[in-house]
Amino acid sequence: MRLRSDIYVSALIRRAETQGAVAMLRRRGAAEAGALFIKIDRLDGHAAILAPAPQSEEMPEGVDRQFSRAHPQEWIDPAEAEARLKRELAFDPDLWIVEIEDRAGRAFVDVIG
Repeated sequence: MRLRSDIYVSALIRRAETQGAVAMLRRRGAAEAGALFIKIDRLDGHAAILAPAPQSEEMPEGVDRQFSRAHPQEWIDPAEAEARLKRELAFDPDLWIVEIEDRAGRAFVDVIG
């Protein structure tokens, strides 16, 4: 059974902050099943957007959700990241957005690909 989005987001923010990053909820989506997008800002002009990875039938043990980069480059300009989030919001108004500011660029989630 998958964790509710609101519980997963709370745990993600707590995990990031206990490891020295700054994490904040930028947009609250549907509590039970809203898609989660994560913006990682390295604070040096580099950012990334993580989107829900395509669902697969087999998830590794102990993994509730997986994410993948929403762009082909490893890092993009923060303005480009914001434009991508704006497009996603136009498509799905129930999504969640968490922003993590971390100079090391850590995601604190399982990233595939």
